Amino acid sequence: MRVPRRVRALDPQQLGAYFVLMEVSSILRHAVEQHLRADGDLSYVQFQILAGLSGSATGSQRMTALADSVVYSRSGLTYQADLLEARGLISRSPAPDDERSIIVNITEAGRALVSRVLPGHVEVVSRLLLEPLSRKDLEVLTRLLAPVRDHMRTTPPRSAAPRRRNKAAPDG
Repeated sequence: MRVPRRVRALDPQQLGAYFVLMEVSSILRHAVEQHLRADGDLSYVQFQILAGLSGSATGSQRMTALADSVVYSRSGLTYQADLLEARGLISRSPAPDDERSIIVNITEAGRALVSRVLPGHVEVVSRLLLEPLSRKDLEVLTRLLAPVRDHMRTTPPRSAAPRRRNKAAPDG
């Protein structure tokens, strides 16, 4: 029989910080998603995929690395990649060094769409998140959140955990 773990209550300062972070995150994500839908007919994760590919030196990544970087399940990423590929924004092919692994490439149409939606994306992020903060505030925010992100990445949800190498299993 499993013994329930005792849950420690959050103190008012911890609870306040948590709720402020969640509200800021929700408002920002909603505004970004509205912009991406209106200007590019893209979901947030589709934009993450295209922006990640566009920003890479080769314009390509393995599907598993892409799923890990956008913190999305591999099956969910496959569905999103299907939608992007149907629109001609990405292409997929077997990796030259391992046919079980899939490489995702951004197409010229994908690069053009990122270029088109990026200015509005930057405007939304700047207006909502960056304008109220000084450069010093941004340094502090980054210094505070980077170790939290790094800590979370040490024990990510299964869908965000880097895939263990298994020679018998496909890396898709």
